[in-house]
Amino acid sequence: MAILTKNKRRHRIHLRIRKTIVGTSVRPRLSVFRSNKEIYAQVIDDINGKTIVSASSREKEISSFKKENKVFIAKEVGKLLGKRILDKKIKKIHFDRGGYLYHGRVKSLADGARELGVEF
Repeated sequence: MAILTKNKRRHRIHLRIRKTIVGTSVRPRLSVFRSNKEIYAQVIDDINGKTIVSASSREKEISSFKKENKVFIAKEVGKLLGKRILDKKIKKIHFDRGGYLYHGRVKSLADGARELGVEF
């Protein structure tokens, strides 16, 4: 029952955050989803309803790091996503942590994107 309550809490927080964060084509929203094994991130233009770029720990570029810990893999996903964001000529984004605490893998993903020059 505790896991169900934890997921409901996260979803409730996520809905509350989504009321204030809206991604545009000028400043899109970076959305994070974290499962037990993987981490997924996508940059979304909410006005047009389009995903601009995405990255996850399931991609071939990241699969070579499977022996590493999940925080390291999340940072590599952030770097990959940051590179793709800059290729699309986007400098600033809104960070949507998806109701997760800004700690561990979520923070590591954000730091990886920041290292390449993406501004939050």
